[in-house]
Amino acid sequence: MNLISFAWRNLLRNTRRSLLAVLSTFLATLMVVAGNGLTEGFLDSMVRNYAKNETGHVHIATTAFRERSRFMPVDEYIPDAGALVQKIESLSPTEQVFAAPRIRFSVLLSSGPYTKPAVAIAGDPEKEKSLLMLNRNILAGGAYCDGPGTAIIGSGLAADLELKVGDTLKIIATRSDGGIGFKSLKISGLFQTGTNALDGSVFQMRLDDAQTMLAMPDGAQQILVMLPDYRQADAWQKKISAALSPEESAKLSILPWSAIGEYPKIIELAAAIYLGMWFFIALLGAFIIANIMTIVVLERRRETGILMAMGMPPARIVLSFLIEGTMLGLGGSVLGTAAGIAFNAAFARKGFDFSSALAGFSWPIDNIIRPTTSLSGVLSGLLFCTIAAALMSFLPSWRASRMEVVDALKAVQ
Repeated sequence: MNLISFAWRNLLRNTRRSLLAVLSTFLATLMVVAGNGLTEGFLDSMVRNYAKNETGHVHIATTAFRERSRFMPVDEYIPDAGALVQKIESLSPTEQVFAAPRIRFSVLLSSGPYTKPAVAIAGDPEKEKSLLMLNRNILAGGAYCDGPGTAIIGSGLAADLELKVGDTLKIIATRSDGGIGFKSLKISGLFQTGTNALDGSVFQMRLDDAQTMLAMPDGAQQILVMLPDYRQADAWQKKISAALSPEESAKLSILPWSAIGEYPKIIELAAAIYLGMWFFIALLGAFIIANIMTIVVLERRRETGILMAMGMPPARIVLSFLIEGTMLGLGGSVLGTAAGIAFNAAFARKGFDFSSALAGFSWPIDNIIRPTTSLSGVLSGLLFCTIAAALMSFLPSWRASRMEVVDALKAVQ
């Protein structure tokens, strides 16, 4: 006996009940695939906002700098950072990959009568518009540091030094050769994020101005490599390492974002929690299938008894009912997966903008979450709900195989 065709004929005996089971699995799968797309987009946003400010998806620095990174040493830097940036960006010109050199160092700021310690962040102005994004927080009357010899400064820091737009900011810092570096920059704008950690102690300057001041020609402490998908970080870490010369490989440390600090552990924990939540939803959707299969087993006790009397072994009895439940789950899973993919594709371009919900939070982050459709997300919805349906069908199927032949034949349908 062909159990698949046998199970299919049994499903068509009560189409209304079968459609109810398919509908329940369809809704559960739709929630899993669409929800997984949203959570993957949310996790991508969390990683992106962390990476653009701190490490990039792939972080490049000298080995000595990484060992002393908390002290922001300017004497440990990548000598030919510009050439390395070009090499990285040429590895895959068709992908949206860019590398941003950056220098972060301690300085002493002076306005004349007032002085205050601060932290300088120097980078390519155009690339930092999509990384630090402080250009979004420039107060009225100011401008970004697009021109040479300009800088933007936190509003709290400017207030402490009694500086305003157009004033001259005097900077003193230790150079890479151990000497003292001096630089005067024109304040092109004040930024205000609402966060004291930035507004009260940070200013941003151009990379070329910092290189001149620190005696670091074409150098940078670190290079942040940003990728279109943070899951590609490990592959790109290997790709970049393979492209380096033996001399560069000996001096440089190249790590994916997931190998730096404690934040990646939070992302991994969140991903595990979401995975468990989606499987639980899949089980809830399959619960209706368990109820339906229980009813089916009770209704077909006499048929089951006849099959057993004709010599069908208990294992095939279990398998026949199990195939019915799995087919119901698979049908709903396929339809739900297709609907979930359509949902994610429809909202992926525009995304969900949470700017209004975060109106009182001015930290420069990307507030748009875009659902994503990944192979793992599609397979998780398809497999979770199909497997859940099979699991839920097993107990009624097993009970059917345990019936006594005589009692089953006496059952009234």
